[in-house]
Amino acid sequence: MPTLSQYCTIFILLAVLVFIFVLVNMNFLEHKVDFKLDFNRVSTDPEMRNDFCTFKPLPPLDAQEEHFILCSIAWPMIPLLPDHLSLKQTSDPAHSKFTILPRRTGGQWHVGDQLEVIIQMYDFSGIPKNSGGDFFVARLHNSKLGAGVGGQVVDHLNGSYTAVFPLLWEGSAEVEVTLVHPSEAITVLHRLTKEQPDRISFQSLFHSGSNSETTTCNICLRPTQQGLCNYTDLGTGEPWFCYKPKNLGCDTRISHFKGEFKQKLKANEEKLFQSGVNMKVIIPASGPASVTVLPKLEDQQEVESRIVTLRLSGYYYQDVWRALGDTAVRQFNSISAISQCLRGKVVHLYGDSTIRQWFEHLTATLPDLKEFDLHNLKQVGPFMALDNVNNILVTHRCHGPPIRFASVPTSELRYIANELDGLTGGPNTVVVIGIWSHFSTFPVELYIRRLHSIRTAVLRLLDREPGTVVVIRTANLKALTLYEALTNSDWYSMQRDKVLRAMFKGINVHLVDAWQMVLAHHLPHSLHPQPPIVKDMIDVVLSYICPQM
Repeated sequence: MPTLSQYCTIFILLAVLVFIFVLVNMNFLEHKVDFKLDFNRVSTDPEMRNDFCTFKPLPPLDAQEEHFILCSIAWPMIPLLPDHLSLKQTSDPAHSKFTILPRRTGGQWHVGDQLEVIIQMYDFSGIPKNSGGDFFVARLHNSKLGAGVGGQVVDHLNGSYTAVFPLLWEGSAEVEVTLVHPSEAITVLHRLTKEQPDRISFQSLFHSGSNSETTTCNICLRPTQQGLCNYTDLGTGEPWFCYKPKNLGCDTRISHFKGEFKQKLKANEEKLFQSGVNMKVIIPASGPASVTVLPKLEDQQEVESRIVTLRLSGYYYQDVWRALGDTAVRQFNSISAISQCLRGKVVHLYGDSTIRQWFEHLTATLPDLKEFDLHNLKQVGPFMALDNVNNILVTHRCHGPPIRFASVPTSELRYIANELDGLTGGPNTVVVIGIWSHFSTFPVELYIRRLHSIRTAVLRLLDREPGTVVVIRTANLKALTLYEALTNSDWYSMQRDKVLRAMFKGINVHLVDAWQMVLAHHLPHSLHPQPPIVKDMIDVVLSYICPQM
């Protein structure tokens, strides 16, 4: 039986011919996708076998893309957990260690080199692990310089890993390797998504006259004798269903809200998600944990990793985010600088609460940007703020379901793709999109298809008004409790982060790399990054809007 990786390799080779054939015979930009769920079909993901949460096959071109993406995020095969789980044979960060490897060509480290660190994992019995699948994040930092950069970790599938870092500043550079989840916890997270995509429920209130009823809603509803109300969006095909009320019609639905969380773990699995024990724990060093970096030499032969090609968007130096790409990040440190950049602009923010955070930052920073009281709930919105002096309009609207808010009127459940289709666009229009956190409990295919509909709408917007500035915010790391790990783990976020980058690659949009910014910064990880990081993110957005100021 081939592994998933082997399957993906074979599939990709065969798919190239099909991909070329489809491109010749189909119009890519005008092709529509059927997002409706089919409860009688299996998923396109070979590893997923859900009876009640499966997807209709996609048209050929979209099916190829989805399979490419699923293969690109495939996690190493991890042995099944025994029924009577013991921590003794699971990955233990306290017993594990990392070692800085010497410079491959000898001599001292210089700016421009790449540093490699070998990580060796052991279990709680002190025995070396012989399989991969642990999830790490790694960074290089110097607190005195306010410097930090994320690293890339490569899994050798034998219990050892390599972390690779660019050396970007002179002076000390200290390595920090963090075990986010042991491989055994990843097995649990994968199973939960496979078997319990409805572990967070949603509900809707139905009301007519003096009668009210509440029923459960979701994209994936378990089959019952109860009828269904189908709220699949006519414009995008995005699916959503509720169990039909007993005495009211489907057209009496007035609100949407988050329901209960059902935790269904097997015996001892909860022990795999212990803060300070095996979740978000720093791996100790075997030997020195830092190196001294000297200035870059003239005609220096830089030592680069042979294991991985680093793809990093930027780093911190003197507590300022510096881009490694083509667009330099400017510092908008005054009210006048921000106002001048946004003068005459309409800024539309779409997405979850991490995007609403940007709306709140702008209204708190710019005294002339006055928020209209639309009498909406603070968490939900929509929100609007206007600066009459500088002719600046900023709006925020949350994305459509699934969304885990306390209560949202059904009239405000809008899908981003439909909102984009309603925009005129142009050089004075800025669109910012951030959508990831509320999709973590669902099969990743759902997220791929949601991004596909958004991407198609972005392409239509840019086709009618190429001067429109479109900015996409990526996912970010966060603090983890047991609840957060089971519903919104960094592992889930990392997978969706990779999906988002793949979906928008090659399109005229700009990324704010929230993942790298939070990873590289010295502040604690948080779902809603702390103000200094948010300020840096806004500086990146403003640099995209006003690169020549």
